[in-house]
Amino acid sequence: MMSTSLASMVMTGVLSSFVLMGKNSYNAANYSMMEAESRRALEIFTQEARMADNITWIGTNSVTLSIANGTGNYLVTYVYDSATAGDTAQTFYRQLGAAGSGAPAQVLVRAVSDFAFRRYKVVNGADFTATNDLETKQIQITLRTVRSGATTVNATNAVLSARVVLRNKHVST
Repeated sequence: MMSTSLASMVMTGVLSSFVLMGKNSYNAANYSMMEAESRRALEIFTQEARMADNITWIGTNSVTLSIANGTGNYLVTYVYDSATAGDTAQTFYRQLGAAGSGAPAQVLVRAVSDFAFRRYKVVNGADFTATNDLETKQIQITLRTVRSGATTVNATNAVLSARVVLRNKHVST
């Protein structure tokens, strides 16, 4: 009787340790996945934004960049879809062409709960929030991703990009 009680207590301890390690591993995998997606998305966006010679804002959740390369210009649109249903629901994605071009979307970050583009202008060394496309010289992204599991708490990751300078864009003040 004593050995059975002792064996049950030891087994309970072993099983609870196993479950706790599984939950921690699942959360670590979520954080790792969110971090990798965010890093890759910011790298792609930053590279193209630096090359952009023009920017068009489409609402608060979408921008189209005109990018000059050696053979001419091409357009690429970055969009945050806040909808809760659909192929691109709650994602930050990249699409070749102008907004609504029908080109396939390249999903950069999934499970985005909060998102914002911010634009800035530069005046005599000071920086201010830009109010239109012509004076926009810098752009910044803020996003928050959330991953959840049935037996774990939500894992969240907040990302704030550096201000990206549109190097090839001429500005009007």
